[in-house]
Amino acid sequence: MADTVLLPTVPIRHERRPAADMLRAAEAFADRMAGRRSVRDFAPDPIPEGVIEAAVRAASTAPSGANVQPWRFVVLTDPARKRRLRAAAEAEERDFYQRRAPQEWLGAIAQLGTDWEKPFLETAPAVIVVFEVHQGPHSPKPYYVKESVGIAVGLLISALHHAGLVTLTHTPSPMRFLNEVCERPPEERPNLVLPVGYPAPDARVPDLARKPLDEIMIRQ
Repeated sequence: MADTVLLPTVPIRHERRPAADMLRAAEAFADRMAGRRSVRDFAPDPIPEGVIEAAVRAASTAPSGANVQPWRFVVLTDPARKRRLRAAAEAEERDFYQRRAPQEWLGAIAQLGTDWEKPFLETAPAVIVVFEVHQGPHSPKPYYVKESVGIAVGLLISALHHAGLVTLTHTPSPMRFLNEVCERPPEERPNLVLPVGYPAPDARVPDLARKPLDEIMIRQ
């Protein structure tokens, strides 16, 4: 449009690295991320001050449709608030597992041993509830919301793992109760619950295998 005012621009900050350094950095990051696992048994040890803030700052660098940045990260550390979260989540999950979940889904997750009980929502020292910010009284119309928030969550999980913490992606169904627990307005819609902390000393995870590169990547 002729009357559109373009944003000012700045030179990009980018250092072109030697090919060998690039490969080493890419492989080191891939190897570190290969150790990332979803953990359900957390130690109660507190997270050092500033670590979650830095991880959320990394998440906020994600690209978003029209640069609207349609995300909100609510960090719960208060024991009473986490207790409320667990109680509300388990009520929904119990109903889901017992009445609403299709048998196909229950069969798919049976080998993982998960059920409606979610103690990690209370034992993890922090729980990050991620909201999609839709149009409201104080927020503009967003574009490609789920894609934008999904990328941000990926960066958040990567940053927390890189810092030495473990996480679990939890998506209770439905999730609207999270607005009440977190005291968020209706234009903010829950996307994901992310317990964060250290693994319990006796924590165990399923012995899973990830698909090989030649099965997931196609070069054309």
